[in-house]
Amino acid sequence: MLIRLRSKQVVAVAFMALLFLGLATTLWAQEAPAPSAPAPAAAATPAPPKPDPAGTATGTIADVPAKEAGKPTLQEVAEAAGHNKISINIMWTLITGFLVMFMQAGFALVETGFCRAKNASHTMLMNFLIYAIGMTGYWILGFGLQMGGVGATPLAGGTAGLDGEFVLHLFGKDFGLFGTKGFFLQGVNYDTAIFTLFLFQMVFMDTTATIPTGAMAERWKLSAFFIYGFFISMIIYPLYANWVWGAGWLSQLGKNFGLGHGHVDFAGSSVVHMVGGVCALAGAMVIGPRIGKYNKDGTPNAIPGHHIPMAILGTFILAFGWFGFNPGSTLAGTDLRIGVVATNTMLASASGALVATLYMWFVYGKPDPSMAANGLLAGLVAITAPCAFVNSVSAFLIGAIAGLLVCLSVFFVERTLKVDDPVGAISVHGVNGAWGVLSLGLFADGVYGDGFNGVTGTVKGLFYGDVSQLIAQSIGILTCFVFVFSISWVFFKIQDAIMGIRVSAEDEIGGLDEPETGVLAYPDFTVLPAHHISTAGRPAAPSPALRPELLRTTTPKEVL
Repeated sequence: MLIRLRSKQVVAVAFMALLFLGLATTLWAQEAPAPSAPAPAAAATPAPPKPDPAGTATGTIADVPAKEAGKPTLQEVAEAAGHNKISINIMWTLITGFLVMFMQAGFALVETGFCRAKNASHTMLMNFLIYAIGMTGYWILGFGLQMGGVGATPLAGGTAGLDGEFVLHLFGKDFGLFGTKGFFLQGVNYDTAIFTLFLFQMVFMDTTATIPTGAMAERWKLSAFFIYGFFISMIIYPLYANWVWGAGWLSQLGKNFGLGHGHVDFAGSSVVHMVGGVCALAGAMVIGPRIGKYNKDGTPNAIPGHHIPMAILGTFILAFGWFGFNPGSTLAGTDLRIGVVATNTMLASASGALVATLYMWFVYGKPDPSMAANGLLAGLVAITAPCAFVNSVSAFLIGAIAGLLVCLSVFFVERTLKVDDPVGAISVHGVNGAWGVLSLGLFADGVYGDGFNGVTGTVKGLFYGDVSQLIAQSIGILTCFVFVFSISWVFFKIQDAIMGIRVSAEDEIGGLDEPETGVLAYPDFTVLPAHHISTAGRPAAPSPALRPELLRTTTPKEVL
C-alpha cells in the first residue's frame, strides 16, 4: 500500500512540475519582445490584374515568398511542393472518379423510368450488373489495351509501367494500335498512380457500356447481355479509346500529318458517348423493335415510360456526375482550367434543355418532360469534348444545337430508320457525341491546350484559324462510326445466331421481370399472365391470348 501511494505521489509531482514548466515557458514567450522588422520600402503601384483564362499565370513561382532565415531550403520547399502537387492531382482524380461512378445510378433511373413497369427490375439489373461485369473485363484486358502505352500522366510525373504500345510502322510514321501492359494491374503496374488512373478510366468505360442497355431495353436476354458486357469492356471500348487517349494513331494525326493536335476529345464525346451510341444503334437494329412499336404500315406507336419523375431524378444525378466527368479529365486538380470546364459544362446543359423544351412546345404544343431531360443530356454529351477549349458563349451555343439535334434525331431514328430506341440513347449519345467532337474543330479558341497530344501551341478550331483541326475531328468521327458499328453489328449477329439475344414473344408481352430476374419491381399491382405462373414447379402453358398471329397487332396499352 505504501509503495502504491508513493508511486501516485511521484506521478502527481512530475505532472505538476511539467505543467508549471509549460506555463512558465508560455508566459516567457509572450513577454519576450519580438525582433524589430526593418521598415518596408515604398511599394510600387501594382499593375492591374489581367484575366487568366488558361490558368497558366496563376500560382507561379513568383507568388512564393522569398526564403527567410531559419526556414527550409529551397530544395526542401520544392520537394514538398512537388509531392503536394501529385497528392492534389491524385485526390482530385479519385474524387471526380467517384462522381462518375455515381452516374451509374442516374443511368439506371433514367432508363428504368422511360421503360414500362413490367420491365423495371430487368432494366435496373442490367444497369447494375454492367458495373461489375465491365469492371472485371476492363481489369483483365481492357485497361491494358487502352492505356498500356500512354506513358507519363499528371498523376505521378511518369507512370513508367505503362510504356508498351503495339505500333505499326507505315509510310515512315508510327501508328499505335493497342497497349501491351497493365493487364490485371500486376508487376510494375502495382503503383499508386496507375491504380488511380485505372479507377478513373474504368468508370468512363462503364458509362459507354451502359448506353446500349437503354436502346435495347425491354427485349434483351440477360444471358446475352452478360456476354456483351465483357465484349465491350475488353475489346470495343479499349481499342478506340487507345487510339484517342492511349497515345494511339488518332491522337498522333497532328504530329504525323500536321492535322491540328490530332483527334482531340477532352472528356469523351467520341470515346465514351459516340462509341456507346453507335454500339446501341447496331444492337437495336439486330434485336429489332419491341412488339407493338410499329403498325403493319410502318407507322410508330408511342410506348410511354412508366415513371417520368424517376427519369427526371436520374437526369439530375447524371448532370451532377458530369462535374466529375469533364473537369476530372484534366487528371490534375492543379490545372486551374477546371473552373472554366465546369462552367462550360453547366451552361451547355442549360441551353440543351431549354432548346429541346421550346422545340417540343412550339412544334407539338406541349413541353415534353422526357425530351427536356434528353435535351439536357444531349447538351452535356456535346460539350464533353470541347469543354476545355471553348469560351462560355460557344459552350452555350454548342448545347443549344445539341438540344435541337436530339429532337430531330429521335424522330428520324424512330420514323425513318425504323429503329426502336426506348430511351433515345442513339440520339443523345451517338448523334450528339459526334456533334461534340465536330464542335471542337469549329469553336476551340486557342486559349488552352499547349502541348496537347505532343503538339506545340494551343488548340484552335476553324473559326479561330485552323481548318486542319476540323479535319482531324472529322477523321475521328468517321473512324468511330465505321469501327464501332462494324464490330458491334458482327458481334450481335453472331451472338444472335448462336444463342439468340432476344427474349420470347410471350415473355416480352408478359414482362421480363419475373421470367428473366425472378423478382417483380412492383409486386403489389403487377398481374402476371398465365404462362408466368408456376404450377408444381413448372411453368404453365402459354395463354391462348398470346398466339403469334395476335402479337403483330398488339397495341402498347395491351402489352403494359
